Amino acid sequence: MSVHKSDIKKVTTHQIQAMKDRGEKISMLTAYDYSMAKILDSAGIDIILVGDSASNVMAGNETTLPITLDQMIYHASSVVKAVDRSLVVVDLPFGSYQGNSSEALRSTIRIMKESGAHAVKIEGGAEIKESVLRVLTAGVPVMGHLGLTPQSIYKFGTYTVRAKEDEEAEKLIADAKLLEECGCFAIVLEKIPAKLAKKVAEVVSIPVIGIGAGPDVDGQVLVVHDMLGITKDFKPRFLRRYADLDNIMTDAVKAYIDDVKSNDFPNEKESY
Repeated sequence: MSVHKSDIKKVTTHQIQAMKDRGEKISMLTAYDYSMAKILDSAGIDIILVGDSASNVMAGNETTLPITLDQMIYHASSVVKAVDRSLVVVDLPFGSYQGNSSEALRSTIRIMKESGAHAVKIEGGAEIKESVLRVLTAGVPVMGHLGLTPQSIYKFGTYTVRAKEDEEAEKLIADAKLLEECGCFAIVLEKIPAKLAKKVAEVVSIPVIGIGAGPDVDGQVLVVHDMLGITKDFKPRFLRRYADLDNIMTDAVKAYIDDVKSNDFPNEKESY
């Protein structure tokens, strides 16, 4: 029997694992500020990801690479203040863990101490094994991220679907098993063939959360600005828009401008 969102007072890594074990899908969205996080948490989202996608949707950068550790901590602390129920996971940004495992641990400790987050997410497989292990030894839950890893975009040279070839698919499966063996509590799979994602979800016992990875994984994640229709230019195949807030907000602003210009706002009831 599935547990309703209201029956879980606080989502933990243990609860996330229990969801997979009983076949309940895991819901996950990004948030970068207090107001948005408050809405997501109140609606019952299971996991809030403070993603380095803030570099794109909040700061207007072309890639996720420019965002700094200090900026990630700022966004994470804003989100954590709004949350009563959701599990808050924070991306380790580019440059904060790739150099060595000591750097990864220092970055993670700063995130956990200064933001109050519950876990971190790290991109990569075997190549960042030592960093994952070092963070886990400090008692911090780690979520892995395989497939299209945006921090490696200049290595890939494109945002196209990953692991379509056998060699890359085999490495992805091996990396997923490795991350589970290291002790990661979950893995995000981004933009890979649905059949491969299904296989990964079957061969590892930890939850697998997809973005552009088909329906046969344990949960789904989207960037909240994309699914709410705040962003308009980003139109990948995997994205479903649940609202058209760009037009709604634009119309509201235009109405406000008209009312100000015509001296309709504020009226007598809106004045002291």
